[in-house]
Amino acid sequence: MDRMKDKVVLVFGAGSIGPGWGNGKAAAVAYAREGARVSCVDINIEAARNTLDVIQSEGGTGLALCTDVTKASDIDAAVAATMDKFGRIDALHNNVGINLPGGAAEATEESWRLVMDVNLTSVFLACRRVLPIMVAQGGGAIVNISSLASIRWTGYPYVSYYASKAALNHFTRAIAIEYASRNIRANAILPGVMDTPHVHKQISSYYGSPEEMRAKRDAVSPMKRQGDGWDIAWASVFLASDEAKYINGIELPIDGGLHATVSGSLPS
Repeated sequence: MDRMKDKVVLVFGAGSIGPGWGNGKAAAVAYAREGARVSCVDINIEAARNTLDVIQSEGGTGLALCTDVTKASDIDAAVAATMDKFGRIDALHNNVGINLPGGAAEATEESWRLVMDVNLTSVFLACRRVLPIMVAQGGGAIVNISSLASIRWTGYPYVSYYASKAALNHFTRAIAIEYASRNIRANAILPGVMDTPHVHKQISSYYGSPEEMRAKRDAVSPMKRQGDGWDIAWASVFLASDEAKYINGIELPIDGGLHATVSGSLPS
């Protein structure tokens, strides 16, 4: 299919933190498979290049950029480089996110601010630069990767993560409505329990082994299995494509139905 044919997609967080397919890497490759030219941005340039290598090996076109999303100057440079290379930005995909441990009485100011800077302020900084470009073009689509943790307790003591992702949801709604009349759509995706390299790195300490972590997280899902990066990727392609031209301001759970249950995921 060519759902993104002739479109340019800027993906922040396009690298994978480890072997396998993270949400951002899978999304970048999926956009390319649907015909887009993809600007692959990551703080780890080798990870960005790895994603670009996959895209190019399949006949696609893209760009690899090293960017620290906590720095406005870096984001500005990534947007400028994408415009210099491709001349437009049809879709902005904000995938960068971290979670640092600590409840409301345990988290430090430093950890709180870092999570907010990476998960929330980075999206503001990217949208601040890309929205005027989309307005001038006559339209565009924004896909923000939030989390099921934005709407419910998931069992892990990550108060800054919960707060940052909840704020991201409403930020997405705000720009969706503000820019709707200018043919710019903004939607959020809420991954549930996912089996990705990021998850293995971030929360493995709560479990005795990778096998235990996988088994317990599988059991939480109503479908008795976790999702993967491709589940997020193909939902992202749909929301960024013209197939979703009248979908705006939503939060789409990709969670096997977990959002509709009364129990949450627990680390033990």
